[in-house]
Amino acid sequence: MRISSFTVATSGLLVSTSDAFTPTTTQPLSVASLKTNSFTSQQSNANLLPATSSSSTALSMGLKTSILTKLSTTAKQHPVATAVTTGAILTTATIKYLDKPSRTYSEGSVAREYDAWTQDGILEYYWGEHIHLGYYNEEEMEAGYKKKDFIQAKYDFIDEMMKFGGIDATSDAGAKVLDVGCGFGGTSRYLADKLGPKAEVTGITLSPNQVKRGTELAMERNLPNAKFTVMNALEMDFPDNTFDIVWACESGEHMPDKEAYINEMMRVLKPGGKFVMATWCQRDDRVVPFDKRDKRDLRFLYEEWTHPYFISIEAYKELIDATTLMSNVKTADWVTPTIASWRHSIWVGVYDPMGWIFKPTKYVKCARDAYCLERMHRAFKRGLMEYGMFAAVKKDDKSS
Repeated sequence: MRISSFTVATSGLLVSTSDAFTPTTTQPLSVASLKTNSFTSQQSNANLLPATSSSSTALSMGLKTSILTKLSTTAKQHPVATAVTTGAILTTATIKYLDKPSRTYSEGSVAREYDAWTQDGILEYYWGEHIHLGYYNEEEMEAGYKKKDFIQAKYDFIDEMMKFGGIDATSDAGAKVLDVGCGFGGTSRYLADKLGPKAEVTGITLSPNQVKRGTELAMERNLPNAKFTVMNALEMDFPDNTFDIVWACESGEHMPDKEAYINEMMRVLKPGGKFVMATWCQRDDRVVPFDKRDKRDLRFLYEEWTHPYFISIEAYKELIDATTLMSNVKTADWVTPTIASWRHSIWVGVYDPMGWIFKPTKYVKCARDAYCLERMHRAFKRGLMEYGMFAAVKKDDKSS
């Protein structure tokens, strides 16, 4: 997960514009299918040319002048209507531009994009050390989500995810932990501190810049028990049964092979070890098939933030069950306590523009990210997307 925030004008457009977006590619998106002019030149003919071409030019220029004069007069007579029409045209043109995804998934795209996000510093400025959504309880939502500290919401999410996974600072003190898709290590460092100096937390990511930044911050926090390395989560170097806890927060979205992703995490978890995962999921299309709008919107969400595809909560659970290694598997949809994060991410950039205002080369990227944030909000709100939570315990040798 990763996003910056943009301007008041951009954000106002995003949160008020209609939900009718320009369609993009609409090929089928079932879980199964996801897995895997001529120009003729014309020659000039002197015999066909008007005898007095200069008079034709004069006529054309006169017509253009007449049109411009009438437009100018109309604008003066109806300034409000002209302004509204101009604004509508500009808004439509902007949305059509933003509706064309710019960061389609390809080999190396995830590492490349996260290196860029880490280097420009905008994401860290607003999101702090945690590249994931925040948690807002019922009382905070009733009081207004913008009243809550945006970064504190992320720490609260970690605490709630620990509870969901049955991870306790006392009983799991000294645990060996793997953070799969660690970003620049905010959660890894938090767990290294929570579980004590005897704990060993390893964060893996495809981004060298994230490893560098994560290591710097661990040294600043005096947390030598949090370490980071570049590694492919689909082909991990660790031996079987290495970790007491396997933690994965918003990394599954980028995995081109969800089955290998699950299998690898189960493999490196020790018998009796705890597994907990949070990931964006799409609705189960086997229950309610995707219509044209659904397919269009999903395609945008895949291709704007370099995701290969999403799957449903149910499909993830089936993959976990298929390993036959896990017991006490539980799932949940955390859309309600997390959905405020999408628009909150935009508003923090509105209230405090210092993170992006002096980086003009990033304006377009920030605008695209803010637009995608709003698209995400709407997709989650209408049930196209779900926030999947998963927890399980690996069977010990006796129960295998």
